[in-house]
Amino acid sequence: MVHLGPKRPQHRKGTFTDVPEEWMEELHKVEDLLTVSADKLKGITKHFVSELEKGLSVAGGNIPMIPAWVMETPTGKETGDYLAIDLGGTNLRVVLVKLGGDCTFDTTQSKFALPGYMRTGTSDQLFDFIAECLKKFVDEFFPEGCSEPLPLGFTFSYPASQSKINSGVLQRWTKGFDIDNVEGHDVVPMLQASIEKFKVPINVVALINDTTGTLVASMYTEPEAKMGLIFGTGCNGAYYDVVKDIPKLQGKMPSDIPADSLMAINCEYGAFDNEHLVLPRTKYDLQIDEESPRPGQQAFEKMISGYYLGEVLRLILLDLTEDKGLFFKDQDLTKLKQPFIMDTSFPARIEEDPFENLSEVQELFESVLGLQITLPERKVVRRLAELIGERSARLSVCGIAAICQKRGYTTGFAAADGSVYNKYPSFKERAAKGLRDILDWTEKDDPIKIIPAEDGSGVGAAIIAALTEKRISKGLSVGMSDA
Repeated sequence: MVHLGPKRPQHRKGTFTDVPEEWMEELHKVEDLLTVSADKLKGITKHFVSELEKGLSVAGGNIPMIPAWVMETPTGKETGDYLAIDLGGTNLRVVLVKLGGDCTFDTTQSKFALPGYMRTGTSDQLFDFIAECLKKFVDEFFPEGCSEPLPLGFTFSYPASQSKINSGVLQRWTKGFDIDNVEGHDVVPMLQASIEKFKVPINVVALINDTTGTLVASMYTEPEAKMGLIFGTGCNGAYYDVVKDIPKLQGKMPSDIPADSLMAINCEYGAFDNEHLVLPRTKYDLQIDEESPRPGQQAFEKMISGYYLGEVLRLILLDLTEDKGLFFKDQDLTKLKQPFIMDTSFPARIEEDPFENLSEVQELFESVLGLQITLPERKVVRRLAELIGERSARLSVCGIAAICQKRGYTTGFAAADGSVYNKYPSFKERAAKGLRDILDWTEKDDPIKIIPAEDGSGVGAAIIAALTEKRISKGLSVGMSDA
């Protein structure tokens, strides 16, 4: 009987008695490549802590560690009506958030499809479209008008520089947008001008990143939340640090912001280990990086995020098929050779197949790749999918552990959102196990639990607008330019 040996993880179902010895030898090699030990995770985390600190230094580092200019934590007692908008790649989402003041909230939202021409149109077309959508929303839900302008939190999911909470200078367009005369400019006054043109009673008071919003929204309902995390197409984390521990802000802070104040930090840590010092990159990871639009960037993200998991599986299968001559004998490999033909749902669906004969895996390969796949092949493919998913989850928690170690957190919650966290099979269990391995927990209950996050781009943006409005009403600074 061919087996994986006593030290290898147990498989969820089925045996490998019908899998040829030659195949098992190759599977062992891949398993060794993709398995990340507890000691390796600890080493990665130690380097991660130093990189977080470097990102906050005057010189900076690979991880941007962007001050988000959110300088209060929510108490859960905030009340009032706040609007939020989330400008994504295909839709504009408008959310009305009614804060209950008792750690609860109600939301009402509408979604507006962005016309195709908008991505390459003019700045006036874009911001007028947003203003028109806001007008429709306000007219519907406030038919009697508003006694005072509604404060708005703007989730702008594009790279932007911020020197204060109510400002954001677009660095570059992404997601297929290419609108002239916006890059290098502050998008907040552009939106506010369109809002005023359409006579909508709204003030844009905060521009936010969705990860920071995830942090704040989760803290509103769960005060022991310590960080906000995104595990989706990309990856990111946000947490609060102390102003005096952020060297790159020294000498730039207004006098009314004490040194022991908190500051939300948008880590943007998908760029962790761009210097390739600690992450256990395989030849498949190297190929993905080399063939990407920006080689050498986003090293961490390319190993763990949803955008790349299917591609890792494709490259392994291509290697076993073309170079090793094991699978899919005498079949047309044209589709298998197509980069990114297998999105994240592909390995996820393989793992989720509930049938002993893995018939859903067979249907998946036929429909997407035009390949017939035998039962022994399906068993190896399922094991490969498990290995890829497990590696992603275990590496993902290095960022959580690093923030815990940097800030001295020993209890609390890490609030996570994103398609991989919410939908990828066994991600939550594997991530929890990885965190235990790094932090050497032996307690029955994990001291720091990863929990589902609240809506960062909607609820989080609204709560940040509430916190910002409160600061402004007190005459307090909301960024460097107020110094």
